[in-house]
Amino acid sequence: MDHRFEGQVALVAGGTGALGSAITLALLAEGAHVTVTYRRAEEFAALQKAAGTAALVGASADVTDLDAAEQLIAKLVRDRGRLDIVVNAVGGYVGGAPLWQADPAALDRMLSLNLRSGHALMRAAAPVLLRNGRGAVVNIAARAALEHGAGSAAYNASKAAALALFDSLAADLAGSGVRVNSVLPSIIDTPANRAAMPKADFARWPKADDIARVVLFLCSSDARVIHGAAIPVYGA
Repeated sequence: MDHRFEGQVALVAGGTGALGSAITLALLAEGAHVTVTYRRAEEFAALQKAAGTAALVGASADVTDLDAAEQLIAKLVRDRGRLDIVVNAVGGYVGGAPLWQADPAALDRMLSLNLRSGHALMRAAAPVLLRNGRGAVVNIAARAALEHGAGSAAYNASKAAALALFDSLAADLAGSGVRVNSVLPSIIDTPANRAAMPKADFARWPKADDIARVVLFLCSSDARVIHGAAIPVYGA
């Protein structure tokens, strides 16, 4: 196993979800010290069991809240002395109805999970990365940021806005040594998605481990010339 991230400190927001866990475990396997945010204690306990390492730290934090995000980043830097990598894997999905029939509260929920999380995280983390003059940021966007299917207007809009947010951040950080990129998965092959769509062709869905490898590449020095990209990860 390569140790591309030996001694580096990473934050994986939403690091206990299906994709977040895969990214976290991959970073740990390559030598990174990883802090994950979580909302459910049982999910963090499961990740701890899978990781079996003291290099994993959990923080119960609502990163859609700016004050909470700032406190998280300040404590992380105080405890670990540095921050090299930020992966935003916070997100959620609500859909299944046309815009005029959908619950109007869905828009606020999608904007909070899929947009405000990245906004709060990067307002808190960008100054730290800038002071260091280096770092890698990867946002987990979605295919829906570009392809806007029926029945998911609030979700599609929030993902499109989040992609624009991180594209703008990349422009703000151009030439600083801090790289910002996004990955755009299609439907990810997870137990929850299989249960929700039992008749789908699961073989066509990208696996969480495969997406994690793309994220690690973007975080590594191998991707040092990639900045402001949106990488599609659509599966077979």
